[in-house]
Amino acid sequence: MADWTESYRPDTLSAVRGNNKARDAFEEWGRTWDDHREAVILYGSPGVGKTSAAHALAADMGWETVELNASDQRTADAIERFAGRAARNATLGGSSSGEDGRQLVIVDEADNIHGNYDRGGAQAITKLVKESSQPIVLIANEFYDMSRGLRNACQDIEFRDVSARSIVPVLRDICRKEDIGFESDALQRIADANSGDLRGAVKDLQATAEGKDHLTVDDVVTGDRDTTVGIFAVLDAILKEEESAQDALHVAYDADETPDDLTAWVEDKVMKVYDPQETVRAYEFLANADRWLGRVQATQNYSYWRYVTDNVAAGVAASRDGTSGGWTQYGGRPQMWPSSDATVDEICRKIAVSGGLSIETARREVLPFLSAMIHHCKPRELTVAVTAYFEFDEADLAAISGSGESTNKVQGIVEDAAELRDDRLEEHAGGAFAGDLPERDDGAETATEASEAEPEPEPEPEPEPEETEDDSQSGLSDFV
Repeated sequence: MADWTESYRPDTLSAVRGNNKARDAFEEWGRTWDDHREAVILYGSPGVGKTSAAHALAADMGWETVELNASDQRTADAIERFAGRAARNATLGGSSSGEDGRQLVIVDEADNIHGNYDRGGAQAITKLVKESSQPIVLIANEFYDMSRGLRNACQDIEFRDVSARSIVPVLRDICRKEDIGFESDALQRIADANSGDLRGAVKDLQATAEGKDHLTVDDVVTGDRDTTVGIFAVLDAILKEEESAQDALHVAYDADETPDDLTAWVEDKVMKVYDPQETVRAYEFLANADRWLGRVQATQNYSYWRYVTDNVAAGVAASRDGTSGGWTQYGGRPQMWPSSDATVDEICRKIAVSGGLSIETARREVLPFLSAMIHHCKPRELTVAVTAYFEFDEADLAAISGSGESTNKVQGIVEDAAELRDDRLEEHAGGAFAGDLPERDDGAETATEASEAEPEPEPEPEPEPEETEDDSQSGLSDFV
């Protein structure tokens, strides 16, 4: 099946929906280009029609198009070759154009030209827009991610998010052209779920309509976007329920979680449901998702997020052999590190003081192991010992273990840890200042009574036992 976002891409500016003011300004830029000869930056959120508007303008003006996008090598040398040809008024494809010949140069993701791969590319783009004798359109998500020099050399037009009210007519037209019946509420629901993103709405419509000749509200999978309830429904859809990988993907689109957070959720909970063989297969997809997250971080190109969700939702769902019934206690939000920098700094300080370490060593080498040791406060006895040794409070323990700070479990562990510290303090203080006294029981003499009693003859000194490794250590082992 053809991609509907391509099949129904506007072929004229008048068909561009939801940004009438920007569309008209862009049309004016193209119509008067011979007068000003400036490049233009179209900027705004993904999916609002910037690239479609550029191609539609070229069609209206009878211009050829040459597109330089994220898949091209946008080095200084490559860009300068385009600039040189444009400066000679030659077609960028290499053949000579007439006096009135025009080619529209479309540079997609112009706010994302950086790094070793594109070294020198940003400067070359700036030179291109200043010297080219061909019209140039730069497409960007973030206007201020481009250099000031580049911004000042161009006109700029903002494309705003497309409202749900403007999305519905587009979805209605597509359904009619595809001969698909629909309930109005079904289209409204897709539009509301994708408010601001026309391209995303068209993609959701195509996915929902596949294999159907009529759409109802029940066909449209959306969520209430509740952070607590929603994410558990997503986990069930991916890990447990009898739904296809495609259905799991649709549910994941409705999660009020970014793809990196969704990845953390699934990675943290998959072993609660999957058997070992299923887990192995699932982690192949989670590894792929992690690679795409790395690419997002390296390039700041958030369009790659869709590939993360594809792997985390559809891939992991396809890894299971069947379904799992019953209710699964997923636990709280996965949290390896606390959300507050102040909290993690305080935790590392406590670890450093207790262990005689630098804060950096505590952060890099100790904290990750502690987090793994007492994940979700299990085992409890070890968690109490760790909490007592490092004198963690509820916020510290919640951050390291991933449990909620306000839960009874965390509060109870912190209270038990405080009692354990008091017991150990009394034990060590008693040995240091009052001698080795028997445990007090009913009728046992106090320290004062013991000091007033007649001194007993001193016993013969016993040979000191050989110092073992355990005897020489004092620290966390005292609490375990």
